[in-house]
Amino acid sequence: MRRKTVLGSSVLPGKLADCSSNDPAQSEIFIVEGDSAGGSAKQGRRREMQAILPLRGKILNVEKADDAAMYGNTEIQALITALGLGIKGDELQRTQLRYHRIVIMTDADVDGAHIRTLLLTFFYRYKRALIDEGFIYVAYPPLYKVRHRSKVHYCYSDAELAQLTEQLTGKVGIQRFKGLGEMMPAELWSTTMDPATRMLKQVTVEDAVEADRLLSVLMGNAIAPRKAFITEHAETLDWSMIDL
Repeated sequence: MRRKTVLGSSVLPGKLADCSSNDPAQSEIFIVEGDSAGGSAKQGRRREMQAILPLRGKILNVEKADDAAMYGNTEIQALITALGLGIKGDELQRTQLRYHRIVIMTDADVDGAHIRTLLLTFFYRYKRALIDEGFIYVAYPPLYKVRHRSKVHYCYSDAELAQLTEQLTGKVGIQRFKGLGEMMPAELWSTTMDPATRMLKQVTVEDAVEADRLLSVLMGNAIAPRKAFITEHAETLDWSMIDL
C-alpha cells in the first residue's frame, strides 16, 4: 500500500512516445524540453528503438525538495514511471528498467544546461546506480548550421565554427540554433539522434565523494557555501563561453 501511494499510478505518461521494441537493451529514450523539441524528435526518431519523453519547463530541484514534493511533481512522476525506476533508495532493478540508454537532449544554451543539471541531480540522488552502471547519456546538438555554396556543415562549438569559416572562401551563411525545436525532424535525426553520426557522451562519476559534495553546495538550500564556491572559482571562468 505504501508503494502504491508513493508512486501513484503505474500507467505510462500520456506524453511518452514509446518505441515498439520490448527489449530494453535495444531501446533508448530521449528526454527533451518542451513540446516543440518533442514534436521534432518524435517525427525524426527511429520508432522501433527510440522513445521520446518531453518535459514541460525545468523539473523540480530534488536537492532542495523533500520526498513528498518530489513524488507529487508531475514531471518527476513521468520520469519515474516512463523509465521504470521504482522507489527512491531501493536497489536498481535492471529487469524493471525500460530503456538501457537514457539520453538527456536539451537545447544548447544556458536554459538547456540548467535543465540538464536538474536532470542529472535527479538521477544521482534518486537512483545513482543509473549513472554508476552507465545508463545515462547526454546528447550534443549542433550550435551552428553553416551554408557554403551547395553544402551544409554543422558546428558544435564556437572554436569549431571559427576553424571551419577560416577554411571556406566566398559567401558563408551562418545560423545559430536557438533550440531543438528550430530543427526540422530530418535535421535533428541526422545531427543528434542517428547512432551512426550523433555525438553522445556517457555520464560517469570519477570521484563520488566530490560529486556528492558539489551537488549539495551548488544545488542545495544553503546560499553561503554556493556564494563562496562561485567567488573562489570566478577567476578560473572563461567568460567568452558564458551566454549572458
